[in-house]
Amino acid sequence: MSGRDFLRRLPRTGFGLGRREALQQRLHIDFLLLILLLVLTAIGMSVLYSASGESMVTMRRQGIFFVIAYVAMFAVAQVPVHFMRRMAPWAYFGGIILLILVLVIGVGAKGAQRWLSLGAFRFQPSEIMKLAMPLMIAAYLSKRFLPPSLKHVFFTLVLIGFPTALIIDQPDLGTSILVATSGMVVLFFAGLRWGYIFLAIVAFVASLWPVWHFMMHDYQRQRVLTLLNPEADRLGAGWNIIQSKTAIGSGGLSGKGWLEGTQSRLDFLPEGHTDFIIAVMAEEFGLLGVLTLLGIYLLVIIRGMMIALNAQDSFGRLLAASITFTFFVYVFVNMGMVSGLLPVVGVPLPLISQGGTAIVTLMAGFGILMAIATERKRVMRPQKNK
Repeated sequence: MSGRDFLRRLPRTGFGLGRREALQQRLHIDFLLLILLLVLTAIGMSVLYSASGESMVTMRRQGIFFVIAYVAMFAVAQVPVHFMRRMAPWAYFGGIILLILVLVIGVGAKGAQRWLSLGAFRFQPSEIMKLAMPLMIAAYLSKRFLPPSLKHVFFTLVLIGFPTALIIDQPDLGTSILVATSGMVVLFFAGLRWGYIFLAIVAFVASLWPVWHFMMHDYQRQRVLTLLNPEADRLGAGWNIIQSKTAIGSGGLSGKGWLEGTQSRLDFLPEGHTDFIIAVMAEEFGLLGVLTLLGIYLLVIIRGMMIALNAQDSFGRLLAASITFTFFVYVFVNMGMVSGLLPVVGVPLPLISQGGTAIVTLMAGFGILMAIATERKRVMRPQKNK
């Protein structure tokens, strides 16, 4: 068989799978991942309708953001992976400049200065760093020998630490955790030696006392104390966690039914449409509903890791692994804080909680995953016989 005949027959192998993969590559869309995201979007809209008290204003606003988010996902998916690697430093340092501008001319609300205003429109530059951080770290480490040397580990930590410190100063602990995680995951999957990991754990434990006394704000310390004993201030700091646990427990196995929850609809559960929306879902759909949602999240994570394993180069593998694991951290932290296992840090439940720029950023990340998944295979064409 000649080389030309081999290349002609190659797309037809796999009982039709080759044709489907060719369509995915032309559209730059991973169909399995897209279906899972659409299911999560449908669940999120239905739960938000109940959590917001059947507010059509909230639904229209969320619907608009979802449309923008899916457009952003499709647009990002068309960007070649090698172009992302070249643009990574520009995105990272551009995000740094915007974070500095937030501290200088940013818009404040509820004691936090996190936004930049452009007339009627305002946005959070820290959201940009959720993508710029893993792009930069993956681009930097993929050009070095792996596992990284101590010098490269140190420089990577500097790249992670500077924007994280700027976000903490806003203050925004939840976003800073996600941004730092997105960079640290890249470093871990680059083959970080276990000795370095052990030293990092020792340094983390040693830093707890100075962080508690000199770096944390009073309200942040109060959140930790509330985690340990929410009953100490039932009508104050402990109110959210107590009402959240009540809503989760009252749902039982199968829940009270859609639109039949009492904790959120009678305003016992604060922030039921944002950070604590999983409590609303647990009350109305019960344990079975929550397990179904967790199952869909798990499928998204598995698909993301499969994309990482099948990426064409180390940059794609590191970047896909970081985006996927950061998505896992979203879910883990949100459910942990709502159930009283972690302090409340303001991390939304992905694609379920009401949100704006956070949803757009999240879907843009999935666009990067799709670009990596549909990157064309580098097939070496056989040379003609002379």
